[in-house]
Amino acid sequence: MRVGAFVLAAQFPGQGQGEALHRAVRTTEAAEAAGLDAVWLAEHHFVPYGVCPSATTLAALLLGRTRRIGVGTAVSVLPNHHPVALAEQTALLHLTTGGRFTLGVGRGGPWVDLEVFGGGLDAFEHGFPEALDLTLRWLREPRVGADGERYTFREVDVVPRADEPVGRGAGGPVGSGSGAAYGAGTGTGTDAEDPGEGPPVVIACTSPGTVRLAAERGLPMLLGMHCGDEEKAEIVALWRREAEAAGHSAEKVAAVGARHVSAGVAQVEDTREEATETLLKAMPGWLREGLGAHRTVDGRQRAMRDPVAYTELLCGLHPVGTPRLCADRLAATAERTGINRFALLVEGSGDLAATERNVARLGDDVLPRLT
Repeated sequence: MRVGAFVLAAQFPGQGQGEALHRAVRTTEAAEAAGLDAVWLAEHHFVPYGVCPSATTLAALLLGRTRRIGVGTAVSVLPNHHPVALAEQTALLHLTTGGRFTLGVGRGGPWVDLEVFGGGLDAFEHGFPEALDLTLRWLREPRVGADGERYTFREVDVVPRADEPVGRGAGGPVGSGSGAAYGAGTGTGTDAEDPGEGPPVVIACTSPGTVRLAAERGLPMLLGMHCGDEEKAEIVALWRREAEAAGHSAEKVAAVGARHVSAGVAQVEDTREEATETLLKAMPGWLREGLGAHRTVDGRQRAMRDPVAYTELLCGLHPVGTPRLCADRLAATAERTGINRFALLVEGSGDLAATERNVARLGDDVLPRLT
């Protein structure tokens, strides 16, 4: 079982944006020290829900600050990026870190981001498959051209080639991770038999259409923290059926399925009541301001969850409580869903020192109970 931290760089009420980003950096350093498997970085624009606008840029910083831990994006919002530019950044991070980087992509939402970055609503509603396929081709082929509805260009050389074997030298940036990113426990490592397969890619799936897309492309899913075990199990079953229908072998379906990621919340305290109270004191204010700041690109109305009720829901779904409860909750989710990789929001207290303690307790008190 692989347990990682989900880092949003959340700006809690009364905090500055630099404070939120500093906590994101320190959380990653604490996660590596605690023996966690990976950190997963979110991308948001123009809202205090998360103040990291470029998950790949922050990933580059954190990969340089660490030596072992995997770093992934959860997610890079594909309609806000040119697929080739994002794939080039992915290849660069993959090759210079010994394979410690994972690209997570998603459609995002119908937010004003689409207006600012020029993608428009069509990029959100219809353009995701074309952008995803162009990204994947760039990561896997030596030369790429495009003749699609949105992207058209002559064939060009792919430089650098992401599917080359990653460097494994000791002491330098290349290969400066564990030296065995594939199959050796780095959470965002690809587990591929061939280390020249290229960087792993995961897709955030929130609808049957996106699940189908991931299954057809043979890609693992990242499932959100708002989903309970039963819903995630149903999504995994749908993915498996669609992957088999797309002609993927049983071996590939099993191998890719083992790389699904379940997002959640974790707060480790001496009692369940104390853990729940910690989150209920801080998260509703953050959710109210952070989610309330989203603006749609076309003025459509949107309903916002009640922040207190949503926090209570998350506390009930995820490892929030004593070390034993947290370990049991993770084990139960793995058994019910078949997902063994986790990206857990650890900054729900909104406080740096409390976040560092939470991460340390995950490593010291929870992980040993899982092994």
